[in-house]
Amino acid sequence: MVAELVLLLHALLVRHRALCIENSRLMTQLRILVCERATLLRQVRPPSCPVPFPSRFHGESGRLPEFIVQTMSYMLVNENYFSSDAMKVAFLISLLAGEAEDWVVPYIQTDSPILCDYRAFVDEMKQYFGWDDDEEDDFDDDEEDDY
Repeated sequence: MVAELVLLLHALLVRHRALCIENSRLMTQLRILVCERATLLRQVRPPSCPVPFPSRFHGESGRLPEFIVQTMSYMLVNENYFSSDAMKVAFLISLLAGEAEDWVVPYIQTDSPILCDYRAFVDEMKQYFGWDDDEEDDFDDDEEDDY
């Protein structure tokens, strides 16, 4: 019985040694692969966005059309990030500062439904900051007359 236990212990030690050698070989291989991956990641640059990140909006009436165009363009190019109206409104809010940020606070505090309706939110911004769609439509009509 003791002889059998000695043989079993010897077999276990041999197997343990073989597994340690295999583990060491695998760890070396893993280190090589991690280094190769790091090298490849340094060489690969993510594609740059063709539309620059929008500037912050501080509430200047004259800059509202530019802000809306910038944010719409950015969201269009990155549409996979802006799949809902709530995400679009949250993005706009994240870019507000100064007077514009002060303007949006009551909507957030009351959890207004407008926060989940992009079109309504933009219309509310236009109304508050003085962008009249009628003036824009008149401008568009004048442009059409030139052609």
